[in-house]
Amino acid sequence: MDKTHLVDEITGHRRMRRNRKADWTRRMVQENRLTVDDLIWPIFIVPGTGIVDPIAAMPGVSRMSVDKAVEAVKQAADLGIPAIATFPDIEMNLRDETGSQSLVADNLINKATAAIKKAVPNIGIITDVALDPFTSHGHDGILREGVIVNDETVDQVVRAAVMQADAGADIIAPSEMMDGRIGAIRRGLDASGHQDVGIMSYATKFSSGFYGPYRDAINTSGLLKGDKNSYYISPANGTEALRDAALDVEEGADMLMVKPGLAYLDICWRIKEAFGLPTYAYQVSGEYTQIKAAAMNGWIDGERIMMETLLCFKRAGCDGILTYFAIEAAKKLAKS
Repeated sequence: MDKTHLVDEITGHRRMRRNRKADWTRRMVQENRLTVDDLIWPIFIVPGTGIVDPIAAMPGVSRMSVDKAVEAVKQAADLGIPAIATFPDIEMNLRDETGSQSLVADNLINKATAAIKKAVPNIGIITDVALDPFTSHGHDGILREGVIVNDETVDQVVRAAVMQADAGADIIAPSEMMDGRIGAIRRGLDASGHQDVGIMSYATKFSSGFYGPYRDAINTSGLLKGDKNSYYISPANGTEALRDAALDVEEGADMLMVKPGLAYLDICWRIKEAFGLPTYAYQVSGEYTQIKAAAMNGWIDGERIMMETLLCFKRAGCDGILTYFAIEAAKKLAKS
């Protein structure tokens, strides 16, 4: 008796569900996997000692003094997380129009780098040279008569990058989106003998509403005058984003980053396809908080969606993800 069904004729005897029929087949044909090696953990540093200060807008995330950050980073390293990214929340009285504290050799971010590198030498340290944690106006660059001045800002971030490398930073990740910054930083690092220090370019940083909780975390949201549309990329522009990334590649970027993440998976894919460099997404504070808040209200399975979103970055071509979920995700991966 012929048991052929109409569906066999319609599909040409090709049934997609055959490879989905059991757990073992689904595992065997899985195209992308998330591992702990894909996780980079962003942390927030504050002055003082013994401080673990929960951030209300980012449930589960805290600002930490350097000593507590060292303890936390030891835990991250023990979980197998390959790198961290540090962001300082400095005293308000040290913030000024030009972000001059960024050029103090023993400033908060450099103290954290030196302490972490000494205590946890086997984890990578990624530092940012944008000026927004250091300015009194909350902008990423130097503000002159209502304008963020490009070239003067570039001069300053180059000097800051060299100081960060001197302190032990392994990768400089410039997020301030000034034209020419990648090439200038590369030249500055090389001239200072830091040929081995890499550059992870914020190649496409979009002018997004997803950054809100981060600005609360480093206390810049109340300071910001105006917006950042004159130097961040419009969310409407994909081709412009690719042109920005292409310039960074030409100037010597070792790695490329897309920020924010989930709303820009198309950009992740296009950048990876176009340039073939290691490509990363930053799952930013607003993305993190949306998931956490919905989970806390019982509206979604937060752990499942955490892992799903991280895996989707891999599917979109990313080699890794900067995520506040790093510790939580690493613990779950260790159990699986």
